[in-house]
Amino acid sequence: MAKKRFIILENNPEVMNALAKKLGLSDDLAFYDVYSLNEPDLLAHIPRPIYALLVIIPLTPAWKQDRETEDAVLGDPSAYYHGGAAGEGDEPIIWFKQTIGDACGSIGLLHCAINGANPKFILPGSILEKLRNDAVPLAKDERAQMLYDSKDFEEAHQSVAALGDTAIPQLGSGEHTGQHFVAYIKANGHLWELEGSRQGPLDRGRLEEDEDVLSPKALELGLKRIIQLELDSGGQDLRFSCIALAPKLKN
Repeated sequence: MAKKRFIILENNPEVMNALAKKLGLSDDLAFYDVYSLNEPDLLAHIPRPIYALLVIIPLTPAWKQDRETEDAVLGDPSAYYHGGAAGEGDEPIIWFKQTIGDACGSIGLLHCAINGANPKFILPGSILEKLRNDAVPLAKDERAQMLYDSKDFEEAHQSVAALGDTAIPQLGSGEHTGQHFVAYIKANGHLWELEGSRQGPLDRGRLEEDEDVLSPKALELGLKRIIQLELDSGGQDLRFSCIALAPKLKN
């Protein structure tokens, strides 16, 4: 049987806000474009605190090598992540291994919505609530299968696939191949990097109480670290698209 594949999603607020609503995230939160990582004036439109970042980044040779080196140091994934809820503290880290082709965008949103402080914004009886509750006790392979089998998750993804600014890619076309969706969330005072094609959630370091995921320190530990790898290697591929999950502006 052929592997299940979804239509690739764009990483923009229109698409991800629609998907978040379909899955059952409260209207109290919304995604916003991040226009700069360095200029405060270009970030002033985003209310604080920022609860999550969802980024799509090209897999450059420098980042690929860094990932392989890090995985070698971490060793057997089962030594640091079995499933269940990772991390210590009151906010468990719930990570999904990606087994559905081209589902990286919707899995990235899922990582944003069900981790850190964000579960308090999940609506009762929603798809998100069910996915999170079902996921918590499962080992990672069983959890991945649960998501693979979820018709609700698949239908929610497909319902927003036509949204965005570009033509809908053909299913399995390979468009965006080599680019990865990465979610950054804050939980238990740490920045976590969550990507379904890694081997588990990655603790990127401590954040102070007043530092959110778009704070200078969080950026240095997370997205800017990846950008710096490309700069240090002499590479020129600095493309990325970033949106932020934050309180919704009231009219």
